Amino acid sequence: MIVWIVFIAFVLVFLALDLGVFHKNEHVIKSKEAGIWTAIWVTVALAFSGVIYWLFNAEIIDNPTALTPNDAVLKYITGYLIELSLSVDNVFVIAVIFSSFKIPPLYQHRVLFWGILGAIVFRALMILFGVALITKFEWIIYVFGVFLLYTAFKMLKGDDDNFDPKNSFVFKQIKKIYPVTTTMHGHDFFVKRMGLNAATPLFVALIVIELTDILFALDSIPAILAITADPFIVFSSNILAILGLRSMYFLISRMLEKFRYINYSLVIILAFVGLKMLFSHYVHLPEWVSLTVISVALISGILASTLIKDKNKEHGTES
Repeated sequence: MIVWIVFIAFVLVFLALDLGVFHKNEHVIKSKEAGIWTAIWVTVALAFSGVIYWLFNAEIIDNPTALTPNDAVLKYITGYLIELSLSVDNVFVIAVIFSSFKIPPLYQHRVLFWGILGAIVFRALMILFGVALITKFEWIIYVFGVFLLYTAFKMLKGDDDNFDPKNSFVFKQIKKIYPVTTTMHGHDFFVKRMGLNAATPLFVALIVIELTDILFALDSIPAILAITADPFIVFSSNILAILGLRSMYFLISRMLEKFRYINYSLVIILAFVGLKMLFSHYVHLPEWVSLTVISVALISGILASTLIKDKNKEHGTES
């Protein structure tokens, strides 16, 4: 438990520094700053693979799945890349939510900061629950596998392209439970008007982001559990990917149109991981195969988005 406590303390210290020092004064985060912070978070996450190796090599942490230090590192990096790649789709939804509730860029970091805190708690519970299920009921891995294939199919069809937060079930329920004002009040989540407390668009956006993150976790956590059932590797790779999500949002949200083929990469990754789960008792792929498939899928999506011209835009400019 000492390792878990130290890791969680490490995460909390980073979050405190983030809000209390580096972003003490609210400002619009430009692409350059977002790029620097994304590079920092990715570096921290990849450097943590050295900690993973040390923990498993020195046998400081429980090793319920009997991993060698090298295998533990490979599984950690693969899990991290899966979560990072699936976060790209999450970025798109966050952008839609901010646009729908007209959240100014000045306050978007504050909303995402508190959203990350909630996501860490919820994902910790889901990971522990998921690991417990796989450990106790081996057949549950087939359920997860089918669910991931279904998610990949839905993503391929583009069923979620017309997502409108203001028409969502969640938003309607919030309005029923608590008064909601349509006007901003600085960076406040709540405001007192005519003797009544009301939630501002910032708070509503926070709740909707929090709940959509839980829905995304339903995809990403089974995907990482397909790589390993070691709870610490699943938790650490997941959380370190989430910590970099805010800076990634400010970097990628301005380039979403450029990455129009990245969704196909995510479809391939989810389909591959789903099939890996379904055939896990019959086919045992080396970890480098999973890492290669995920890396190639991501790089291919980025290269295709960069090199293939958008015909719709060409026609638009001609007309």
